[in-house]
Amino acid sequence: MTLTQLEYLVALDTYRHFATAAEHCHVTQPTLSMQIQKLEDELGILVFDRSKQPVVPTETGQVILAQAREVVQAARRIPELVKESKSEISGELRLGIIPTLAPYLLPYFIRSFMSKYPAVTVHVQELLTEQIVDKLKNGLFDVGIVVTPLPDSGLREFPLFYEPFMVYTSPEHPLYRSDRVTADDLMADGLWLLSEGHCFRNQVMNLCGQPLRGAQPLRYETGSLETLMKIIDKQDGFTLIPYLATLDMAADRLARVKPFADPQPVREVSLVTHRSYLKKGLIDALQREILAHMPAELTRREKGAVVAL
Repeated sequence: MTLTQLEYLVALDTYRHFATAAEHCHVTQPTLSMQIQKLEDELGILVFDRSKQPVVPTETGQVILAQAREVVQAARRIPELVKESKSEISGELRLGIIPTLAPYLLPYFIRSFMSKYPAVTVHVQELLTEQIVDKLKNGLFDVGIVVTPLPDSGLREFPLFYEPFMVYTSPEHPLYRSDRVTADDLMADGLWLLSEGHCFRNQVMNLCGQPLRGAQPLRYETGSLETLMKIIDKQDGFTLIPYLATLDMAADRLARVKPFADPQPVREVSLVTHRSYLKKGLIDALQREILAHMPAELTRREKGAVVAL
């Protein structure tokens, strides 16, 4: 049994396709297939059920793969430890971020981060929370920026800040005349929501605490809050938006933003990694850079009425 064979196992489990796994490992498909077969012969069991497409681990294979991932992660940690001992911040950082944070949070820190650490290549992908968690577990992401807490003991969460919810309303809607709104006000007619699967939608539903009356679900798969606001500008109704989305608004739109009465509902925004995560130095640098460029009112804010996922 070799480390290379374990890496091939992990790659095939991640991609569930021999050709894709081989490409990821920079070897030919016959080489990867032969080495996995050789390891299976040595162990005397089948790690993968090849009769199914895509291939899936056998019951025993799942146990072996879990251990293989730990061994491969531990081996990959050694070069990272060397970099950290030399105070080197370099390499590749694969970052996943949810759509209701990406357009509002990334501009605050990404340019400064890349300028300060020119030896780092950053790959950013917007995905839903569930997809980010899956990629973290499969080693395809180094870190995610999501809303927490998450119901997964295999992940580590590093809270960054607590972001208030705000209401964005049409001037024709009754909520426009309110100085502050409450959760009960969300039961009014005209609430626009993101499509199912977006955690921001789930947070709004949980904030209401009961089935919504008069909600107008919008099936918009990119999760664009900006689109919801433009619909409200042209038609009627209201929606909820994160505080960061209000900071660069024009004055006419900002007049349509209404805060909640105290205690304000907030969402906890965190960096999330796998428990056996690599690139600690890189991720620590990312955390410092985000906090250094966040609006002071967010970093000072204490945890309030956090809306559960």
